Amino acid sequence: MSNMALEGITVADFGQAWAGPHFGRTLADYGARVIKIESMKRMDMIRLLPPWVTGDAPTMNNSGYYNWLNRNKLGVTLDLTSSKGPELCLRILKICDVLVENYSRGIMERFGLDYESVKKVNPKIIYVSLTALGSDGPYRDFVMFGRPQVYMSGLAYVTGHPDSPPHPINISWGDPVGGHHGAFAVLSAHHHRKKTGKGQLIELSQWEGMIGISPENIMDYTLNGRIRERQSNRHEFMAPHNVYRCAGGDLKWVAIAVSSDEEWEALCGAMGNPEWSKHEKFADSLSRWKNQEEIDGYIEEWTMGFTQYEVTEMLQKAGVTAFSTLSNRGLVEDSHLNTRGFFQEWEHPEMGKRKYDGLLWKMSKTPGKIKQRAPLVGEHNNYVFGELLGMPQETIDQLVEEKVIY
Repeated sequence: MSNMALEGITVADFGQAWAGPHFGRTLADYGARVIKIESMKRMDMIRLLPPWVTGDAPTMNNSGYYNWLNRNKLGVTLDLTSSKGPELCLRILKICDVLVENYSRGIMERFGLDYESVKKVNPKIIYVSLTALGSDGPYRDFVMFGRPQVYMSGLAYVTGHPDSPPHPINISWGDPVGGHHGAFAVLSAHHHRKKTGKGQLIELSQWEGMIGISPENIMDYTLNGRIRERQSNRHEFMAPHNVYRCAGGDLKWVAIAVSSDEEWEALCGAMGNPEWSKHEKFADSLSRWKNQEEIDGYIEEWTMGFTQYEVTEMLQKAGVTAFSTLSNRGLVEDSHLNTRGFFQEWEHPEMGKRKYDGLLWKMSKTPGKIKQRAPLVGEHNNYVFGELLGMPQETIDQLVEEKVIY
């Protein structure tokens, strides 16, 4: 018997793209048995998204994106558009504690797999609907992906240079935020079910989750009626607060943030207490904030004489908040992350041995574990339909022939 925290919980993962699969991966990493349910007519879209190993032709199994998000899961293929597909899916759901889906509104209902239908065969099910914009309201039927949600959330509006258009961070923020919120909601619902024996429907809007991570943006308007504008890399009250070029080319930068007079003095000391730093227009926080463009020029003259790592080391020793801006290469090769064992390697039949990101948190009594790579298409059909559902092999073979199972 394992001592993993979520051992004994079975999850049906209908996740697509990032939000749903991220939710499922989070639970799987800490012991839940997660069954990823796909159809050859509607595979998880990220199976065909990059990156791939350079020179390799894309297949259903060799997307780095897909393999990153779907480790520790069992994979089955089931055609829900067939006459037998929904009924067979309900048999899987009878043995599940949790269902997660992040389809557009109405898709699960079309297959007879909405909450009310599933609850009839499994009253204790915890059903998680991770929609983009929620199941009600005037936008409920809008088609949406993660990156446009960054614009909708208000985050893009305050990101970028003051004289440039809104500039989002180039990832789908709403997906992992929604996935994490969903995982926490399931733990809350699971606690409730242990006390009452009852399941429930959990409905999340990824958009609302995005709004929830920028409280200062919303509260500035509700308190002051003020629309926050873009301010590049600068801060409302910290100065200096920016990224600065370093030796080695345009891709080498260091981020520096000074929050107090003490940190300012430490920064000046690390730079050798240059004469300009003693001017009275830099004497206090407000003065520095008003003259930060001039300060930034002086600081960058200094940082250009060192590598980003040298600047980081000098300033950290002095007690100043500073760190190198890292590329993907910098992250994978970072000594701190590798010393902590964050990145882990495992073998894939089509991709070879590769590094992947590790567990999101460490637990002293019930640690998580990366037990297996992401499933190939339909890799665990026989195990799930045969061993878990108790179907004879000839029945499975017949369903394969009928293309209900692929």
